[in-house]
Amino acid sequence: MPQLKGVIFDWAGTTVDYGSFAPVQAFLDTFGEVGIEVKPGEVRRFMGMKKKEHLAALCSLPNIAAQWEERFGAESGAGDLDRLYESFERHLFETLCNFARPVGGVVELVERLRRRGMKIGSTTGYTRGMMEVILPKAAEQGYAPDCLVAADEVQGGRPKPWMIWANAEKLDLYPAARLVKVGDTEADMLEGVNAGTWVVGVLEGGNEVGLTEAETEALRGSELERIKDAGAYRLKNAGAHFVLDRIGLLDEALGEIDSLLEHGICPCCRYGEGRRILG
Repeated sequence: MPQLKGVIFDWAGTTVDYGSFAPVQAFLDTFGEVGIEVKPGEVRRFMGMKKKEHLAALCSLPNIAAQWEERFGAESGAGDLDRLYESFERHLFETLCNFARPVGGVVELVERLRRRGMKIGSTTGYTRGMMEVILPKAAEQGYAPDCLVAADEVQGGRPKPWMIWANAEKLDLYPAARLVKVGDTEADMLEGVNAGTWVVGVLEGGNEVGLTEAETEALRGSELERIKDAGAYRLKNAGAHFVLDRIGLLDEALGEIDSLLEHGICPCCRYGEGRRILG
């Protein structure tokens, strides 16, 4: 009999918004508005965190901190962070409804999981207000998890485990070793590790690859593999037990986890092994 009880998915870059572009662009626009140049790679470094904490992490980067001090004559402070967050929310809400399309294969995957008797939870770096834009749009296109816990509904977002544990409580899922966290960022992996669940990373469509669908198709070959290898390395080092080339390969990882559980092996026994599942 299957050992697993539920899967807790991330949203942007994992189940919707292929490439996780909505938050990236909003961060770039926010800093651009005050004359600070931020690179997409700098934004993606902290993806998955609660968005105000993400802004604070960006402001602490030497390149951005130096630009800020040169432009404003002082280090950024709490008031600056509040104003940046207000700007970020405005930019994000302007386009968020356009980034709710499920990643290819997600709808079919969730149907398969439910046929196995598994419950579907979800966590996000977005706030509940942001998710109220995405939820109905995603549902219209076939993706509606059983539970969502947003970053502003618990005492701290990723890498803290509270969102996963809140999902587990709402869905009556325990122990943690019978749950799988699936995401596309280092913060997702750490969230799962800290919650005591199995942890699975996703490459194509996710933050660590950071390409559109068209760019992914155009790069098929050695260059795409180089990018995916680097992303897989980062997810593995953050604690992934398995790293998938694409989300539709989750069934294979779940089968292996069921077998491991049957033999008495728990998530802590395989921290950071990060086996790659290709396809």
